[in-house]
Amino acid sequence: MHVLFVHQNFPGQYQRLAPQLAADPGNQVVVLCAHRRPLPPGLQAVRYTVRPDFASGLHPWLETTETRVLMGEAAARAALELKRGGFVPDAICAHPGWGEALFLKDVWPDAPLLCYLEFFFQRGNHFGAFDHAYPERGFEAECAWRMKNSFALHGLDAMDFGISPTQWQAAQFPDYHRPRIQVIHDGIDTQAARPDPDASIQLAAHRLTLRPGDPVITFAARSLEPARGFLGFMRALPLIQRACPQARTIIVGGETASYSPALPAGDSYKQRALAEVGAQLDMGRVHFVGTLPHPLLLTLFQVSAAHVYLSYPYVLSWSVLEAMAAGCLVVGSRTPPVEEVIEDGVNGLLVDFFSPESIAGVVIRALQQPEQLRDLRANARRTVVERYDLERLCLPQQVALVRAVAERRYPGGHLPLAPYP
Repeated sequence: MHVLFVHQNFPGQYQRLAPQLAADPGNQVVVLCAHRRPLPPGLQAVRYTVRPDFASGLHPWLETTETRVLMGEAAARAALELKRGGFVPDAICAHPGWGEALFLKDVWPDAPLLCYLEFFFQRGNHFGAFDHAYPERGFEAECAWRMKNSFALHGLDAMDFGISPTQWQAAQFPDYHRPRIQVIHDGIDTQAARPDPDASIQLAAHRLTLRPGDPVITFAARSLEPARGFLGFMRALPLIQRACPQARTIIVGGETASYSPALPAGDSYKQRALAEVGAQLDMGRVHFVGTLPHPLLLTLFQVSAAHVYLSYPYVLSWSVLEAMAAGCLVVGSRTPPVEEVIEDGVNGLLVDFFSPESIAGVVIRALQQPEQLRDLRANARRTVVERYDLERLCLPQQVALVRAVAERRYPGGHLPLAPYP
């Protein structure tokens, strides 16, 4: 097969699939991306550059749209150069979230397009509808969210088939597209993320060595922000510390916003949380460690006594599944993407996203009753092994789907689409 992967920040969700396909000497795998970092062996890189914005005074609802069009144009021009060089893909795997897939069918009308479908904002599921403290709410916000979907709709119209990582995420897309969406998770390496009773982690800057059995609370997110429940967690900490005076809290994550509104330069949600509750905390037992290398993060999960994962109704993080695979007792928010994975009292514990009291009460229970809750840890790992294992389940399914799309054998018996108009 000749397979083209398109992702501005490659590898993203393709970090195992693309190298797996490239390992077959009969395949040619080309990557179209915007960054200049080296790629894994066997992958041919084609870089594109997005020209600066040329519009001024745009209507605010159009700012995101213009950014996506600029990226789509840059990707399409790089694709045209590939085409002129004789490259014709048997399958295009693209993440349409940043606009890169907008014009690929205008370059190769007959090439099957397999889109990675991460999220689609609907009237009832956007952040302002869930969180009444979210700053972007009301009529204008509803319209802005709708416009953010415009490029996603172009991608849905152009794609031949789609892949989405969870049932709930797939269900957010319009009904008439769902028959062309197969749910296959990105996959969790359950050999790397696994329990280890002999694990230990040293945080030299904090003069800490932590081991399984220590009263360690963990919280991890790409960014410490409202969309991942950081503020609610911080508001729960004073209650947890009063009940568990020996507990230490390890907080992993950057201070720039990823999914929540960006704050002015010099400000962060971490600073705002500490301004609100910092005086109530023993900061000698709260350790902000920034971002961690992935192997170190997995070790942190192995020593965690209670891992807190809170999220808006949005994309499910890999980290919560890795924590479960490592045998963590996860305290998760009672929100749809989390409830798809965690059953309260069976393989984890669920709390009210908006209630610091609920979060604190369950974390305290987890710290004070580790033996009574031991089965939940084993069940958490079993869930990930049985449903999300990378090598045994997800990666073979992904490879099979790419091959089926390349051969125009679409799951469910769907007929090939006519060339893109």
